[in-house]
Amino acid sequence: MPFALYMLALAIFAQGTSEFMLAGLGPDIAEDLNVSIPAAGWLTSAFAVGMVVGAPLMAAVAARWPRRRALLAFLIVFLLVHVVGALTTDFTVLLVTRVVAALANAGFLAVALAAATAMVAPDAKGRATGVLLGGTTLACVAGVPGGAALGELWGWRAAFWAVALVSVPAVVAILRSVPAAPPGAPSAGARRELRVLRRPRLLVALLLGALVNGATFCSFTYLVPLLTEVSGFGSAWVPALLALFGIGAFAGVSVGGRLADTRAVPVLAVGGPVLLAGWALFALGAGVPVAAAVLVCVQGALSFALGSALIARALYGAAGAPTMAGGFATAALNVGAAVGPWAGGAAIEAGLGFRSPLWVSALLVAAALAAAGAARAVRGAPAPRVPDASAPAG
Repeated sequence: MPFALYMLALAIFAQGTSEFMLAGLGPDIAEDLNVSIPAAGWLTSAFAVGMVVGAPLMAAVAARWPRRRALLAFLIVFLLVHVVGALTTDFTVLLVTRVVAALANAGFLAVALAAATAMVAPDAKGRATGVLLGGTTLACVAGVPGGAALGELWGWRAAFWAVALVSVPAVVAILRSVPAAPPGAPSAGARRELRVLRRPRLLVALLLGALVNGATFCSFTYLVPLLTEVSGFGSAWVPALLALFGIGAFAGVSVGGRLADTRAVPVLAVGGPVLLAGWALFALGAGVPVAAAVLVCVQGALSFALGSALIARALYGAAGAPTMAGGFATAALNVGAAVGPWAGGAAIEAGLGFRSPLWVSALLVAAALAAAGAARAVRGAPAPRVPDASAPAG
């Protein structure tokens, strides 16, 4: 894999850390800026909305730019708004920086997916996707706990400075290592790329990616109360168990991306039912600490393996629309990341207990399998016969 690809992953690591770190910094931000804790939660919601809306929008904006210019523009904006966020004493300004950071993050990821797949051999798109998404999983393993530790030691602003500093070497590396555009492949433009995105197979892959990612974040969001209230782990075990989920996710995204290049159909055909069974088994066995610990890692690996394989297949299926495909893939993942936690929270609020998000995750994966089966049946159905108008009636 090219060196520049790992620098893109470093930038995505910084962006993933920024997206998730507020979960541990909200109370400190609320106290420092004199707002309520629910108001501080708007910072997370603003970022999520910016990612969903920004992914296709920023991809369309960047569709005619050279990729190096687009990556640099998005990453420098992302870096600068974190500097502003670290310096501001006004909550409204901080809220605006989160929206702008999300737009820049969404645009960067969309272009990075296109750039990464252009830098490798045509049959290595899955591995390239796995390297990029590995930056997100490493953010779960190291970035988020690291941001929380910095916030504990030096205040929440230190975490914002750290994200900005981690982005600096990626800016330099992109400037020196990423080609402006793939040789002989000028951008097709947003309108032409959008025509490619109408292909049913691609739309199905994006739908499945949203459902699988929704299942992942539905359970991940409520993993802490599940492990402490149902599995019986003490709070001291929580960081290790979250890291275990991240380690599984990193392994899954690496293996899933690699297998997507050569064995995508077996990965999806076998991985989907196994993932569904895993969520159901987790729900049934959550009260057994050893089983819960094992399944935290296993489900992290399966979820991200399947998710990375689906995104890789979407990129394979949209070779004529690399930038917009990356944008819509990013939007699909974030739709899932928004809907999944909402559905899990609704189940808890309905009095179904902390196991209920696991059952919701199982239902979302079941919906993905049903959608995949329906799409396969439609593709395999014989085309309707059209009567020959020139043939005599009767």
